[in-house]
Amino acid sequence: MNLPERIPTEIVQLFTSAEAWSYLLVPYDRKGNTVVCAGERERDYESAKQEIEVLSGFAVKIEPVEPEELVRQLNRYYRKEATRAATAQSADLSRIGSGQGFLTELISKAFDEYASDIHFEPYEERCRIRLRIDGRLIEKYVLDRNNYASLVNQVKIMAGLDISERRLPQDGRILYHRGERKFDLRVSSLPTIYGEKVVLRLLTRHAELLELANLGFSPRQLADYTAAIARPHGMALITGPTGSGKSTTLYATLRRLNRESGNILTIEDPVEYTLEGVNQVQLKEEIGLTFGAALRTFLRQDPDIIMLGEIRDADTATMAIRSSLTGHLVFSTIHTNSAWGSVSRLRDMGVHPYLLSGTLILCAAQRLVRLLCPDCKKETELTGPEREQVYGVQEELPAARKVGCDTGGYTAEASASEDNADDCAGTFRQTHYRPVGCERCYYTGYRGRTAIYEVVPIDETLSEAIRESRPDIGPLLRERGITTLRDSALELFRAGLTSLEELLPLLRE
Repeated sequence: MNLPERIPTEIVQLFTSAEAWSYLLVPYDRKGNTVVCAGERERDYESAKQEIEVLSGFAVKIEPVEPEELVRQLNRYYRKEATRAATAQSADLSRIGSGQGFLTELISKAFDEYASDIHFEPYEERCRIRLRIDGRLIEKYVLDRNNYASLVNQVKIMAGLDISERRLPQDGRILYHRGERKFDLRVSSLPTIYGEKVVLRLLTRHAELLELANLGFSPRQLADYTAAIARPHGMALITGPTGSGKSTTLYATLRRLNRESGNILTIEDPVEYTLEGVNQVQLKEEIGLTFGAALRTFLRQDPDIIMLGEIRDADTATMAIRSSLTGHLVFSTIHTNSAWGSVSRLRDMGVHPYLLSGTLILCAAQRLVRLLCPDCKKETELTGPEREQVYGVQEELPAARKVGCDTGGYTAEASASEDNADDCAGTFRQTHYRPVGCERCYYTGYRGRTAIYEVVPIDETLSEAIRESRPDIGPLLRERGITTLRDSALELFRAGLTSLEELLPLLRE
């Protein structure tokens, strides 16, 4: 019997943690007045069924599973920090002012688990708290609606928000200081039909730990990147969707370039890391402090390096180009799918190709990829359809040393014993690792993330291609051996560090 990948919370709540472990049952479905539970194979549940039916009023149907699977599901849904425990902890909310209680414990726990966000979400019959860990939201607690309003008010008080205003969105910040831990939380409240949804963004990573060498660059990419940022002037762009780690790369870059003899200015929304020796400005559009306005002032502040959080419009793009033309080194981000896509995006914003060709020194694209949990990942054979998705080949290969030279990556037209094998891009992998899930990875199958990159340093030929607005740039990039995002993802996959599920979205871009 196959249990669902995720059991709904309202089904899990039918049993308390004590009841689930006592009965050795995990409810996973409800059909009318009958609750379907997973139970240990060959175990007699007759007395347990009668007791549950008398106490709860619903009938019980038991589907047998292996003992190991049952224990895994019990640990997954009925651990100490499971949904029922949270409701009991919320009674400590009155102690929040003294630095104790459920909220401070929650923030501390989120910090320990490397969560980037905490979500408080109200619904018609329940409220839940989820943590975003490794880019995915994981439900941690379910609260009674009676406790939810009190918890939200405590958050708003700490963030300096108006607790009487529940009809309009509000934004604030919390300085969390407990023991040696000191960091900021960005707070956002949003009115919904069932109450206020609140999200806390943990701005926790210490800038001292940001090193370019630790982010995920390959040796060739790191060499190209560091050579470009060592130039005295020009513009370097980091591209990618929201949440792809662009800001972290920029902060690590500034940390590399930060020295006593230089003047570094940044305009950010928000300021996520504080860097000693860097003059950081928080964007405040409501009073006119926009990216463009800040850049105009920056040019009168004698800067050597300027970091612009994001190029959003034509005005900002024009000011960034102007800044780099007048002898400054400018870093910024822009939302495109590929590194070279930043060139097209800036042209669409109205930047003339001849200006762009004279200022752009580097464009780099990046994504964040989840890493498989080393404690529970499982090696399995690639199926024919999976081989076709990854390598473009479906038939079974006689040996893992089969190679190919197709620009798409890998074909079955050459073998390692042939003369052209040395020129090929790599080897097929006949097996791969799948996520399983264990207590250490919160039953997601993944633990931690790494960045993958596509780094394109702009040389004279590529600069000429920008000036001439050439439509097909692919051959020039291949001549320079540029590693694409797809290639970087395949390297992680072949090394057994990530899964097919993480790889496929990148192969489809």
